Amino acid sequence: MEPNRTGKDQPYVLERDEGKPIWFLGTLVQVKAGDEQTNGRFAFVEQELPAGFAPPRHIHHDADEPFYVLEGRITFFAAGQAIEAGPGTFVWLPKGVEHAFRVSDAGPARVLTMTIPAGFDRFVEEAGEPAREPALPPPSDLPPDVQKLVEIAARYNIEITGPPPE
Repeated sequence: MEPNRTGKDQPYVLERDEGKPIWFLGTLVQVKAGDEQTNGRFAFVEQELPAGFAPPRHIHHDADEPFYVLEGRITFFAAGQAIEAGPGTFVWLPKGVEHAFRVSDAGPARVLTMTIPAGFDRFVEEAGEPAREPALPPPSDLPPDVQKLVEIAARYNIEITGPPPE
């Protein structure tokens, strides 16, 4: 019997390289399970992050966000702390806590990320673009459209609170 790849309250299976690939802020996000597959309960993504990558500081007002570092080194910034994380490190970022992270300049890094409930998957899909291949996007000299990112984030109850950490 072929494994179910659609979810909908049924057992659901994806192989390592399966999932919806999206280029988002210069990263590759592979949505493994999102709103559609989990009926909004959670989103689960694998992210490939280039050396030095850092998203803007932000707050998820209605979603908890755990991370599990698979490869590379990342410094997480939350609640006045700088948390160094390498392979095998688990980081829990509860809703309502401003946070960001920065991938080591020696990068890249690869992480598994959840949001509980789902929504981050839809945010990434709306703010990003379908990946033309399951790899990091080509480097761009164009800065992200911050105003557009702020507007899209607000629709998913994510507040952009400042620039990426230095």
